[in-house]
Amino acid sequence: LQVVERNGKFYMYCPLHGNGIGVLVSDSPYGPFKDPIGKPLVWQKEHWDDIDPTVYIDDDGQAYIYNGGGGTCKGGRLKDNMMELDGAMRTMEGLVDFHEATWIHKYNGKYYLSYSDNHEPGQEGVAGWNRMHYAISDHPLGPWKHIGIYMQPTRPETGVTNHGSIVQYKGQWFAFYHNSALSGDPWLRSICVDRLYHNADGTIRMVEQR
Repeated sequence: LQVVERNGKFYMYCPLHGNGIGVLVSDSPYGPFKDPIGKPLVWQKEHWDDIDPTVYIDDDGQAYIYNGGGGTCKGGRLKDNMMELDGAMRTMEGLVDFHEATWIHKYNGKYYLSYSDNHEPGQEGVAGWNRMHYAISDHPLGPWKHIGIYMQPTRPETGVTNHGSIVQYKGQWFAFYHNSALSGDPWLRSICVDRLYHNADGTIRMVEQR
């Protein structure tokens, strides 16, 4: 689920769990949110493609939507009304071991697509202790060049899955993620944030979880 603001309106994008990606609109980030179109914004037949939507608005005002799970990440353009696709969704090419949790950020004119993988020690290919990967492109819809991992899994005792986002605030970059250090329950998660650094060559330094 993600909420983005445009022209004084707040748009909430959420998975409908096997029934596409929905969009709700409000005049306030606190709601109430209403469904203005009465149908999914993005509809795909593959059940696990219909999760973890994210929307990125580029410097030129063009908005893009992404979603994906179960090994497939897709992206597409949004019309100015933020509630309709401008063309078809397409598979993001060049990603390695994609699982879910797509996020987009831009740094020095390059686009970064970050996501969680399928890693579990001794059980490669089984969803579990997710690492956070990233790939870079000259275009928001790729093709992407996989670069590597910027965050190791949260410890088994403090979390199983990991989703992340990368944002800039007052000139500094931060990585948001989650673990279960407070609850002790891998499905009852707490939000975490640590500093994130881009190296001179554009790569991302490994995030130090505290």
